[in-house]
Amino acid sequence: MGSFGKDQILMGTTEKDEIFTKVDGPIIVGAGPSGIAVAACLKEKGIPSLVLERSDCIASLWQYKAYDCVKLHLPKNLCELPLVPKEFPKIPTKDQFIAYITAYADHFKVKPLFNQSVESAVFEFERGVWRVKTRDGGYESRWLVVATGENAEASMPEIPGLERFEGTLVHASEYRNGGEFKGKRVLVVGCGNSGMEISLDLCNHRAIPFIVVRNSIHVIPREMFGFSTFGVAMALLKWLPMKVVDKIILGITEYILGDTDKFGIRRPKTGPMELKLTGGKTPVVDVGALSKIKTGNIKVVEQGVKEITKNGVKFMDGQELEFDCIVLATGYKSNVPSWLKGSDFFTDKGIPKTRFPNGWKGENGLYAVGFTNRGIFGAACDAVKIGEDVDEQWRAMDEFEHDMVQGMDIDGKIRITNRIIVNN
Repeated sequence: MGSFGKDQILMGTTEKDEIFTKVDGPIIVGAGPSGIAVAACLKEKGIPSLVLERSDCIASLWQYKAYDCVKLHLPKNLCELPLVPKEFPKIPTKDQFIAYITAYADHFKVKPLFNQSVESAVFEFERGVWRVKTRDGGYESRWLVVATGENAEASMPEIPGLERFEGTLVHASEYRNGGEFKGKRVLVVGCGNSGMEISLDLCNHRAIPFIVVRNSIHVIPREMFGFSTFGVAMALLKWLPMKVVDKIILGITEYILGDTDKFGIRRPKTGPMELKLTGGKTPVVDVGALSKIKTGNIKVVEQGVKEITKNGVKFMDGQELEFDCIVLATGYKSNVPSWLKGSDFFTDKGIPKTRFPNGWKGENGLYAVGFTNRGIFGAACDAVKIGEDVDEQWRAMDEFEHDMVQGMDIDGKIRITNRIIVNN
């Protein structure tokens, strides 16, 4: 079940032949950047926590699901975790970001229990505690932090004929690099950041990529005159209305990238920052794919996929093309509805009903982090708020409760209990 450390105290209780280990601080489900950030904010205030992670490492999405060429697009000040800003490259690579997260967890001595896939979490009103069951056991606490994020599971599209395709079919979460696709015709379904970056990577590995661009999208440059485009936009939003900022960003974008409509990439009528901040639709940050599209090295297919065939794809306009491989860059989804029971804080898609900046706190000690559609910046904001809110409740606990937490009688004598010591 994982190794035990020294700082956190737990106590076992039973009900209907099930054992639940009592956690004095919050239970945090998920050891990605969001969960680790919350644990760090609590640790700084002297509050223990238990981090449960279904995989065998922290930041498993980055370590196991991210393709090799992925990089962060935001300036450093928008992708740092709370409390200890750390120097790392202006545009960190996958490996550099993993190293940063690992060093951050080590700094705060956050040690999750790994291989603990959560099967259910239910609030017990009678006792005022959350009961969390994993495949190996159960835990209970007055606080539960949902840190599994918006990208917990691969989102698979419902396309007729997927099972008939005889070539290589992978989701973006399974794609590592284009080395194995050299010389092959590859269709990338999905034109978000992943789809564009994978198409470029395929091109760089001498594959023959096609990308489906069915809907309108904003493509913006990574930098504007040496500054991060997102950084410029966020700075301008402090002084100017959103629609004005969008006009400025789009004006500079057209100057740098040209008219993308000419190449089959239509822009939405709503501006990029308005779509991002109000609709949750992230603009595509161009890292070189657009130049390959302009030269025809990446071919744009403007029609949606109607059907997958044995050797290729039929499109909505009747066109049929053959492909050796298909990459489904169709995004990810939350898995919260599969295990969080009896709470109406989340939608049926596993996203808090109340959006940023107020979607971090529910009722009965329930919290959410990493669901802001603002990446690490949003997660960092939520983590700080959760730490402060739990700290306020922690300090309000009366003397008797604190003595019980520390396993001592009111007179300060040590009691012998069935509590065990675990990490954090």
